[in-house]
Amino acid sequence: MRFFDILKLSLRMFKARTMRTLLTILGMSVGIAAIMFLVSFGYGLQRTLLQKITTSDALVSLDVTSGADQTKKLDTKTIEEIRTIENVVDIIPALELPGQGKFDTLTLDVATVSTGPSFLKSEGLKMLHGRLFDAGTKREVTITKGVAQVFNVAPESLVGKTVTLTLFQGEEAGKRGTSYNLGDAYTIVGVAEGDENIVYIPLESLQTVPIGSYTKLKVKCRSTDVIEPVRQAIDALGLTASSISETIDQANKVFQAIQLILMVFGMIALIVSAIGMFNTMTITLLERTEEIGIMKAIGASKKDISLMFVMESTLMGFLGALGGVILGYIGGRIINILINAIATRFGGEAVSLFYSPLWFIATV
Repeated sequence: MRFFDILKLSLRMFKARTMRTLLTILGMSVGIAAIMFLVSFGYGLQRTLLQKITTSDALVSLDVTSGADQTKKLDTKTIEEIRTIENVVDIIPALELPGQGKFDTLTLDVATVSTGPSFLKSEGLKMLHGRLFDAGTKREVTITKGVAQVFNVAPESLVGKTVTLTLFQGEEAGKRGTSYNLGDAYTIVGVAEGDENIVYIPLESLQTVPIGSYTKLKVKCRSTDVIEPVRQAIDALGLTASSISETIDQANKVFQAIQLILMVFGMIALIVSAIGMFNTMTITLLERTEEIGIMKAIGASKKDISLMFVMESTLMGFLGALGGVILGYIGGRIINILINAIATRFGGEAVSLFYSPLWFIATV
């Protein structure tokens, strides 16, 4: 028999057994949609998390803090020692101190981070309104959304307002420590993500504050290939250096396990659907024994008959896979829209929880 004759006979199932065929295809679609939905959810969570914690600068940077014994201080001398390490491009210090901010007539306890804008960018700080303070400026600050939440005002309404700051150094239990008034008011130029009360200040503006040592250093390396040698050299100085790439590696391992578990659940649904398809094809074969006999009588070979049933199952499998991909994609988008609507209603941020790589769609 010719190929097109066999194909025409295979397509008869849509006319002769329409409901059974469509239900079988739907069952396959549901199984594949389950895999598509669950695995896309795993990939979406992974992608969203990594986008939150990763920037291009962060991948080539090391966070340096004092060692476990705290004997090595992050002072100017230590910075110069680190600067001599091969493949170190830049070092950005940061000083964290408690303080108070006076916004008009209201005073609020805040945490302050004095550093440069490049440090905050490499930390992955996300701006909601306005911008980061510019490098070299002395009277601009950026605050977090948490400050606006305390005052119960819209975050964007604080952009352009002024704040006067007082920092406390040498704070002990029950005592404020030495206070340093930073003088003239600062202009708020931006609001960043964060529920804590944090004010980001240009390090250059702390001229009246004696800095014995910094809280943290951001060491920028030449490339990701030299991160590990630089980290080892810094550790040898008695300091502790960590890279976000280590966090990313750990996160990827966790998400690989999550994706595997989700895929197993999806495979269970697919196996159930495949059993349903096998059952349908078995019943179809038993119902068509008379038809098979007639085909043999008019000269059809065993190979032709087998090919006809293979083509029928292939067509159902293909349509089931196509329907499953579409159902899984649409289902993920609908759930994502609903979750984001609820999140934004309660003050959260809209994110993409579902992501399907092209290679995964092609594999399905």
